[in-house]
Amino acid sequence: MNKRQPLPWDNPRFRNWIAVVRAEKAVVRALSQALAPLGLKIAQLDVLMNLYRHPGTSQHELARRLLVGRSNITMLLPQLEQQNLLRREGDPRDKRIMRLYLTDEGEALLMKALEVYTALIDRVMAQSSPELCDAMGDQMRRIAEELEGE
Repeated sequence: MNKRQPLPWDNPRFRNWIAVVRAEKAVVRALSQALAPLGLKIAQLDVLMNLYRHPGTSQHELARRLLVGRSNITMLLPQLEQQNLLRREGDPRDKRIMRLYLTDEGEALLMKALEVYTALIDRVMAQSSPELCDAMGDQMRRIAEELEGE
Protein backbone atom coordinates (compact mmCIF):
# COMPACT_ATOMS: atom_id res chain seq x y z
CA MET A 1 0.00 0.00 0.00
CA ASN A 2 1.21 3.47 -0.74
CA LYS A 3 0.62 6.50 1.48
CA ARG A 4 -2.13 7.80 -0.81
CA GLN A 5 -4.11 4.60 -0.82
CA PRO A 6 -6.83 4.55 1.85
CA LEU A 7 -6.08 2.16 4.69
CA PRO A 8 -8.66 -0.46 5.57
CA TRP A 9 -9.23 0.77 9.13
CA ASP A 10 -10.29 4.14 7.71
CA ASN A 11 -13.26 2.33 6.15
CA PRO A 12 -16.25 2.17 8.56
CA ARG A 13 -17.18 -1.29 7.23
CA PHE A 14 -13.73 -2.65 8.03
CA ARG A 15 -13.52 -0.88 11.40
CA ASN A 16 -16.96 -2.13 12.46
CA TRP A 17 -16.27 -5.64 11.23
CA ILE A 18 -13.16 -5.73 13.42
CA ALA A 19 -15.37 -4.70 16.35
CA VAL A 20 -17.70 -7.65 15.61
CA VAL A 21 -14.76 -10.06 15.44
CA ARG A 22 -13.29 -8.74 18.71
CA ALA A 23 -16.68 -9.09 20.42
CA GLU A 24 -17.03 -12.67 19.13
CA LYS A 25 -13.56 -13.57 20.43
CA ALA A 26 -14.36 -12.07 23.83
CA VAL A 27 -17.61 -14.04 24.05
CA VAL A 28 -15.86 -17.27 23.00
CA ARG A 29 -13.18 -16.74 25.64
CA ALA A 30 -15.77 -15.99 28.37
CA LEU A 31 -17.97 -18.94 27.36
CA SER A 32 -15.00 -21.31 27.29
CA GLN A 33 -14.08 -20.25 30.82
CA ALA A 34 -17.67 -20.52 32.03
CA LEU A 35 -18.11 -24.03 30.57
CA ALA A 36 -14.81 -25.36 31.95
CA PRO A 37 -16.25 -26.28 35.39
CA LEU A 38 -18.83 -28.42 33.58
CA GLY A 39 -16.08 -30.21 31.65
CA LEU A 40 -17.45 -28.97 28.32
CA LYS A 41 -15.88 -27.25 25.35
CA ILE A 42 -17.86 -25.03 23.00
CA ALA A 43 -17.74 -27.59 20.16
CA GLN A 44 -19.17 -30.24 22.49
CA LEU A 45 -21.91 -27.84 23.59
CA ASP A 46 -22.76 -27.21 19.93
CA VAL A 47 -23.19 -30.95 19.40
CA LEU A 48 -25.38 -31.37 22.49
CA MET A 49 -27.57 -28.39 21.55
CA ASN A 50 -28.08 -29.70 18.04
CA LEU A 51 -28.95 -33.20 19.21
CA TYR A 52 -31.42 -31.80 21.70
CA ARG A 53 -33.11 -29.74 18.99
CA HIS A 54 -32.84 -32.44 16.31
CA PRO A 55 -32.84 -35.89 17.93
CA GLY A 56 -31.91 -38.67 15.54
CA THR A 57 -29.69 -36.45 13.42
CA SER A 58 -27.12 -38.34 11.35
CA GLN A 59 -23.42 -37.58 11.67
CA HIS A 60 -23.48 -36.06 8.18
CA GLU A 61 -26.45 -33.80 9.02
CA LEU A 62 -24.78 -32.74 12.26
CA ALA A 63 -21.57 -31.77 10.47
CA ARG A 64 -23.59 -29.74 7.97
CA ARG A 65 -25.52 -27.94 10.71
CA LEU A 66 -22.33 -27.11 12.60
CA LEU A 67 -20.52 -26.01 9.43
CA VAL A 68 -17.64 -28.40 10.07
CA GLY A 69 -16.16 -31.34 8.24
CA ARG A 70 -17.34 -34.85 8.97
CA SER A 71 -13.87 -35.67 10.30
CA ASN A 72 -14.36 -33.05 13.05
CA ILE A 73 -17.61 -34.73 14.10
CA THR A 74 -16.00 -38.16 13.90
CA MET A 75 -13.39 -36.99 16.43
CA LEU A 76 -15.90 -35.37 18.82
CA LEU A 77 -18.51 -38.11 18.99
CA PRO A 78 -16.44 -40.87 20.64
CA GLN A 79 -15.50 -38.49 23.48
CA LEU A 80 -19.13 -37.60 24.10
CA GLU A 81 -20.16 -41.23 23.81
CA GLN A 82 -17.51 -42.33 26.33
CA GLN A 83 -18.80 -39.68 28.73
CA ASN A 84 -22.28 -41.19 28.25
CA LEU A 85 -23.63 -37.90 26.88
CA LEU A 86 -24.87 -39.30 23.58
CA ARG A 87 -25.64 -42.61 21.97
CA ARG A 88 -25.54 -43.79 18.38
CA GLU A 89 -28.16 -46.05 16.87
CA GLY A 90 -28.25 -47.59 13.43
CA ASP A 91 -30.93 -46.27 11.11
CA PRO A 92 -33.50 -49.06 10.66
CA ARG A 93 -33.93 -48.16 6.96
CA ASP A 94 -30.26 -47.68 6.10
CA LYS A 95 -27.68 -49.53 8.19
CA ARG A 96 -24.89 -47.27 6.90
CA ILE A 97 -26.37 -44.30 8.77
CA MET A 98 -25.86 -43.78 12.49
CA ARG A 99 -28.50 -41.69 14.25
CA LEU A 100 -27.44 -39.61 17.25
CA TYR A 101 -29.38 -39.06 20.46
CA LEU A 102 -28.67 -37.41 23.80
CA THR A 103 -28.62 -39.63 26.84
CA ASP A 104 -30.33 -38.51 30.05
CA GLU A 105 -26.90 -37.48 31.33
CA GLY A 106 -26.27 -35.52 28.15
CA GLU A 107 -29.56 -33.69 28.45
CA ALA A 108 -28.93 -32.88 32.13
CA LEU A 109 -25.46 -31.50 31.34
CA LEU A 110 -26.86 -29.52 28.43
CA MET A 111 -29.46 -27.87 30.68
CA LYS A 112 -26.70 -26.75 33.09
CA ALA A 113 -24.59 -25.48 30.18
CA LEU A 114 -27.56 -23.60 28.72
CA GLU A 115 -28.01 -21.76 32.02
CA VAL A 116 -24.37 -20.65 31.79
CA TYR A 117 -24.66 -19.75 28.11
CA THR A 118 -27.95 -17.88 28.53
CA ALA A 119 -26.59 -15.86 31.46
CA LEU A 120 -23.59 -14.82 29.35
CA ILE A 121 -25.75 -13.90 26.37
CA ASP A 122 -28.14 -11.94 28.59
CA ARG A 123 -25.18 -10.07 30.10
CA VAL A 124 -23.61 -9.06 26.81
CA MET A 125 -26.83 -8.41 24.92
CA ALA A 126 -28.17 -6.20 27.74
CA GLN A 127 -26.02 -3.52 26.11
CA SER A 128 -28.65 -3.30 23.34
CA SER A 129 -32.40 -2.82 23.07
CA PRO A 130 -34.50 -5.76 21.86
CA GLU A 131 -34.92 -3.95 18.53
CA LEU A 132 -31.18 -3.47 18.14
CA CYS A 133 -30.60 -7.14 19.07
CA ASP A 134 -33.06 -8.17 16.34
CA ALA A 135 -31.39 -5.85 13.81
CA MET A 136 -27.97 -7.24 14.73
CA GLY A 137 -29.21 -10.81 14.33
CA ASP A 138 -30.81 -9.99 10.98
CA GLN A 139 -27.55 -8.45 9.75
CA MET A 140 -25.46 -11.45 10.89
CA ARG A 141 -27.88 -13.84 9.14
CA ARG A 142 -27.58 -11.80 5.91
CA ILE A 143 -23.79 -11.95 6.16
CA ALA A 144 -23.88 -15.72 6.70
CA GLU A 145 -26.25 -16.19 3.76
CA GLU A 146 -23.97 -14.11 1.55
CA LEU A 147 -21.00 -16.35 2.29
CA GLU A 148 -22.72 -19.73 2.54
CA GLY A 149 -23.24 -19.91 -1.19
CA GLU A 150 -19.48 -19.91 -1.88
